[in-house]
Amino acid sequence: MNRMPALTAALVSACLALTADGRAQPRPVPSAVGVEPRLGALVPLDLLLVDESGQKIPLRSLIDRPTILTLNYFRCAGICTPLLNGVAEMLNQIAIQPGSDFRVVTVSFDERDTPEIAARKRGNFLKLMKRPVPPTAWRFLTGDAASTRQLADAVGFRFERSGEDFIHPGVIILLSPTGHVTRYILGTHFLPADVQMAVSEAARDLARPTIAQQQAICYNADPAARGYTRQVLRIASVATLVVLIGLVTTLLVAGRRPSSGENQ
Repeated sequence: MNRMPALTAALVSACLALTADGRAQPRPVPSAVGVEPRLGALVPLDLLLVDESGQKIPLRSLIDRPTILTLNYFRCAGICTPLLNGVAEMLNQIAIQPGSDFRVVTVSFDERDTPEIAARKRGNFLKLMKRPVPPTAWRFLTGDAASTRQLADAVGFRFERSGEDFIHPGVIILLSPTGHVTRYILGTHFLPADVQMAVSEAARDLARPTIAQQQAICYNADPAARGYTRQVLRIASVATLVVLIGLVTTLLVAGRRPSSGENQ
């Protein structure tokens, strides 16, 4: 009897029960967390947010060209830094020019983040640039809880507070110069060709389906020690590898069995 399918299922179940660092996951991510695509939706352009210098500015003042919107919080110990590193890496490689052809706007949904923290964050990520990128090409904004929640709701970005932290998805959202949502690219690593195509489509106000290169959920939920971070991508990768190993093994075992003709 071939026990590989049962073994594979058991291993997959075990992988899905673990976090990225190998510890047991105490409870699942709430179903309300994730991305609910709202292609064609208009963001609240009159929304007032706070820039790196502490000045309140309307969102419409920044969305005058194709815009990549990221929603993060600046104390995040999970996927926010890898996601923003992924944006920086993409900006270094993309053929079109950040600032003139498109802009990146990062908004913190944590009302405790301050303009000073936002300015430091922007400075840190601009230091990663290996090409000339003006500071105005990548803005870091903060705001009160109601304002940032309104923006998140408008683009279908679902997050929840968990103790001192937040559970939230990893995604960049493309906006047209008129402020309409045109594309979602899920994950923390972004292919320059995908982003360039998405920027081109946003410039023409064309909404296109979501690109799911990677799917990640940030889950820092130990308020005492912030003791674990759940990243769906890593778990899914391990599970996929186990399934593939099981499938290959099953095929090899089946190939070694004598055919019905050989048994006659």
